[in-house]
Amino acid sequence: MKIGVLTGGGDCPGLNAVIRSVVRKGVQEYGFEFVGLRDGWLGALRGKVVQLDIAAVRGILPRGGTILGSSRTNPLKHEDGVRRVQDTLAANEVDALIVIGGEDTLGAATELSRQGVRLVGVPKTIDNDVAGTDYTFGFDTAVGIATEAIDRLHTTAESHMRTLVVEVMGRHSGWIALHAGVAGGANVILVPERPFDVDQVCAWVKNRFKSHYAPIVVAAEGAVPKEGRMILKDRSLDEYGHVRLSGIGEWLAQEIERRTDTEARTTVLGHVQRGGTPSPFDRWLATRFGLHAVDAVKDGAFGTMVALRGTDIVRIPLDETRGRIKVVDPSLYDEFEVFFG
Repeated sequence: MKIGVLTGGGDCPGLNAVIRSVVRKGVQEYGFEFVGLRDGWLGALRGKVVQLDIAAVRGILPRGGTILGSSRTNPLKHEDGVRRVQDTLAANEVDALIVIGGEDTLGAATELSRQGVRLVGVPKTIDNDVAGTDYTFGFDTAVGIATEAIDRLHTTAESHMRTLVVEVMGRHSGWIALHAGVAGGANVILVPERPFDVDQVCAWVKNRFKSHYAPIVVAAEGAVPKEGRMILKDRSLDEYGHVRLSGIGEWLAQEIERRTDTEARTTVLGHVQRGGTPSPFDRWLATRFGLHAVDAVKDGAFGTMVALRGTDIVRIPLDETRGRIKVVDPSLYDEFEVFFG
């Protein structure tokens, strides 16, 4: 059997660990052959295929990014997209596909599966918002990076007694903001799931200054003020209909300065959260996902996604994940609210 592997959407730490485990187990235990589709669904549309063997994946476990490249290409938005993907697989004698991606990449995979493409999904995203799995790989590394940044910003904020607003990734869900904010001792944490009151944020900022310490505000990029709509610098859309987020941190810092008459600055972590070597947990989870994805192909369990439930890796139908986002449970946010302000 020949299996294709692709990585779609935004890159994240741990992608190479999945590719490595898929190829190593598939070759050594099942005698499968492998090819990689370059640049996600774009490679599937254009027939960009490379050979994958054990030598090709040797030494990539600690490397960030993906050796196969990625893109935010939606094959369903291209003319004859499904047929072109099928033609690429047929031309290269690919029997099945392992698709590694987040909500958008796996959403496209779900539709392709319905139209006869034999595939298995592997969930990845630093946002941890893929439905059906307790965690996605990439999230733990991103939280570690954001937490370290917050730790460093505490000292410079207190040296100048100014508010520092830290903007982290999180379009629809505030998992990174909540975890890193709590771990880093932030004074205010703003998540997309709960529109925030700017006056309340400013009251918390003032209260922090009263204790002779400088405030740290952590805001997910998708956080929205009650008084208005999402703050955006760029309203152009990608092929999945998403705007390019960023702007809430800068806007909020300006509002804090204006309303509190104190100095405020913004740090946007952006793609720093995606880069670099994966954490031990992400290497472990990504490796397990890869091993179980190969098993799913061997068993003919197409149209499924591997997922973490507790400490077990299970298979769930891709249909169960489509159109759903795993958001922060309000009770979890409330659990830590005593620390905010």
